[in-house]
Amino acid sequence: LLFLAGSIAKEEARIGCQKKLGLGNPGMERTRHSVGMAVISALADHLGVANRWGGDRSVCGDVIMTEVHGSPLVLLRPRRMMNINGVCVAKAAAKYGIKPENILLVHDELDKPLGKMSIKQGGSARGHNGVRSCVECLQTDVMPRLRVGIGRPAGRTSVERHVLTGFSSEEQNIVNCVLVQSVELLLLQLEHPKAQQNSSCSPAKGRRTKRNGHGPQNSLFLEVLLK
Repeated sequence: LLFLAGSIAKEEARIGCQKKLGLGNPGMERTRHSVGMAVISALADHLGVANRWGGDRSVCGDVIMTEVHGSPLVLLRPRRMMNINGVCVAKAAAKYGIKPENILLVHDELDKPLGKMSIKQGGSARGHNGVRSCVECLQTDVMPRLRVGIGRPAGRTSVERHVLTGFSSEEQNIVNCVLVQSVELLLLQLEHPKAQQNSSCSPAKGRRTKRNGHGPQNSLFLEVLLK
């Protein structure tokens, strides 16, 4: 999903543009693999625009155009598989005048347990193929990320099988809390981008910590799924 405020590049000089874009594999919305997609979908639901998706071939994805706090907003949901989703991101960035530093990737994180999340400022892909595709297509790794924990598989279960399975009913209760807290983080980022530069929270325990930082004035959120 691409969440973008400011429909054309020249508006960035006039309006405090808020931008979000999300990546994922089509047809895998209910798996651990797609928890990032669930976060962005929850955001669209919260904004009351989930029924307004429309195809845009120029960016190889589905688009919603709306407003948040009086600023124009665009949501993009790529139609390409995870390992080439960066192509959609680059097309959207070019079309809407989005700078890489204004892109926030929302993706699942194996190294965090389910129920934990954190915001990280840029850096390497760390083995995440969706992030790697974005880094390659945008030719930079400056994009901040919202990392949503799914935990590592137990026993001899492979990573591939783990990320492609759904959540148990008990786990889904935690996921529901994660979605609520993630949407809150994204909305806070829209209102106060600097205040949310480095933060982490554990929705299962209802705790959030913030650190000082200087974030981007504009924010493009990308939901990226692990492959």
